[in-house]
Amino acid sequence: MRTEAALPKAGCAEPVVLRERGQHEVFCGLTGIVWMHRKIQDAFFLVVGSRTCAHLMQSAAGVMIFAEPRFATAVMEERDLAGMADANEELDKVVSRLLERRPDIRMLFLVGSCPSEVIKLDLSKAAARLSRSYAPNVRILSYSGSGIETTFTEGEDRCLAALVPELPEALNDAPALLVVGALADVVEDQFARLFAAMGLENVGFLPPRRSSALPAIGPNTKILLAQPFLTETARALAERGATHIPAPFPLGAEGTTAWLLAAANAFGVDPMAFRAATAAPKARAERALEPFREALSGKTIFFMPDSQLEIPLARMLSRELGMVPIEIGTPFIHRAHLMQEMPMLPEGVAISEGQDVDRQLDRVRAARPDLTVCGLGLANPLEAEGLTTKWSIELLFTPIQGYDQASDLANLFARPFDRRTRLRV
Repeated sequence: MRTEAALPKAGCAEPVVLRERGQHEVFCGLTGIVWMHRKIQDAFFLVVGSRTCAHLMQSAAGVMIFAEPRFATAVMEERDLAGMADANEELDKVVSRLLERRPDIRMLFLVGSCPSEVIKLDLSKAAARLSRSYAPNVRILSYSGSGIETTFTEGEDRCLAALVPELPEALNDAPALLVVGALADVVEDQFARLFAAMGLENVGFLPPRRSSALPAIGPNTKILLAQPFLTETARALAERGATHIPAPFPLGAEGTTAWLLAAANAFGVDPMAFRAATAAPKARAERALEPFREALSGKTIFFMPDSQLEIPLARMLSRELGMVPIEIGTPFIHRAHLMQEMPMLPEGVAISEGQDVDRQLDRVRAARPDLTVCGLGLANPLEAEGLTTKWSIELLFTPIQGYDQASDLANLFARPFDRRTRLRV
């Protein structure tokens, strides 16, 4: 027996997408380390890059000088870039000193950057070599966070894709659900409770909180994406035999319900068990959104392409809070992952894929939206022109998925208007 999703009628089933291919302005994939290092508690992220990479990470994370973060930069000097030193030997020395100083590390990620990509330093071979030296105490992996190759959310995708070959094979044929995408621990706990209340017990999360708890995977594993930007990870999991469950993303009361319902239907959960598990938290979330609906309804919003969260966010803001998207810009559109989201967008909304920053800024200035969602580098200039902005990167640092976070998500979009009002007083 299945429970059908009670979603309003589609509005944008086959939207026209404007393909932008010009200058872009977005953080590189290194930025994903800021939230990933909080999630995998015994992992360390070593960026092989320049002082610029180190400064970016320090600025993005806001790390104070007395803090002990679980990331660092192996700074490449001029002699490394000029080929005057053996980069692999230098890297081995850095890794040796790091593991001597931090014996708590159980998983080490070597993260490629623009400089390491330019000199063709093969970090995958370096990781394999170093793993042989430090196994079984430390597992050493690699991925690229280079701005040449990645936007800032793709750093998480590359990191999780690097983990997939390490996942153990499932020992039995029991059906299993794997939730894929970094979630705040409080959100993960809430989802685990909801799945348990429905009767789903064999549920894993990728990434895990500790490297020793990597979830098993097999042909009876079904994956539920918590983030829309996990293209490489989903592909790698499919190659291991897992099956993707198409679903909207768990943003807002409606999106969370539809996301949970997709899993429930995939595993044949009894409709009464599903309603019993979700009715109360859904009602709480809807009540919590009411004050924000009054404040945000009718406000226009323009999304600059940055995080790949733009389409699910536009769906939630328009359908649950009454905001009016003028344009939804996103770096990439993976239609298989967004097939449940696209029909739920307002009819006739403009959608752009990729970026031509000058042309998009011209459209922002012409439209004069009530709120522009963009990267930090664009926010201040637009604010100086009298436009109200929202930093897109904050949406990755803040727990926004699930019922209990619905009002927190809405508040992120209400705060810029409150700030503007206070500044005018």
